[in-house]
Amino acid sequence: MKMENPAPAKTSIQVIERMMGLLDALASYSDPVSLKELSRVSGLHPSTAHRILNDMVVTRFVDRVEPGTYRLGMRLLELGNVVKSRLSVREAALDAMRALHRKTQQTVNLSVRQGDEIVYIDRAFSERSGMQVVRAIGGRGPLHLTSTGKLFLSVDDVKAIRAYSTRTGLAGHTRNSITELARLERELSLVRARGYARDNEELELGVRCMAAGIHDDSGKLVAGLSISAPADRLQEDWLEDLVQTAARISSTLGYRPVAAV
Repeated sequence: MKMENPAPAKTSIQVIERMMGLLDALASYSDPVSLKELSRVSGLHPSTAHRILNDMVVTRFVDRVEPGTYRLGMRLLELGNVVKSRLSVREAALDAMRALHRKTQQTVNLSVRQGDEIVYIDRAFSERSGMQVVRAIGGRGPLHLTSTGKLFLSVDDVKAIRAYSTRTGLAGHTRNSITELARLERELSLVRARGYARDNEELELGVRCMAAGIHDDSGKLVAGLSISAPADRLQEDWLEDLVQTAARISSTLGYRPVAAV
């Protein structure tokens, strides 16, 4: 029997290892580093180091300061800030989420935006909630069908919302799903006016949600805090607790709302 050739996988791993070696080498210097020095520190042949560095320059993981001299690129800072913000949100939100769950006895979700979807990054829930369908941590949902997703869409401009509509086709999941742009725009206007968002069995029949936004120290919307409950159990008096909890988490992150004039 003919054996499959494992060389491509092995080669890919070698390239990644060499790339990481060059990044580690660059990280050990505070000033731009020459190709010759990077080759020496990483143990790579100059031509190999040059080829990999060129690829990383294209993807902005490395900057070429001048011919033959390199430093770490801004893309690493961007990715680091994304990781930092998500970790910070989770740390700031955990105790508050648990307290809100204890009060409501319903599932409390923490979600962030990733492209055209939200991603659930943390959850406080119990088996007594009666929820038959629960999206796991790491699960995703379309922006226009989820309460937190609507929060994120509400801070987009008109052009971005219409581009989202074109990309996704506003596909629906249930008979309550918003699948028309005009209706979505009206819904987002309500979200802006109220400062919170709802999902009325639009993603899953039998499940309703309400969400409030979490902002960082720059005022940017970085996450949504939501309560999910069986449709017949969602209580309006939870809304105030939800909004106040999201505000406390935002305050922990350094957010200070601008006072109305």
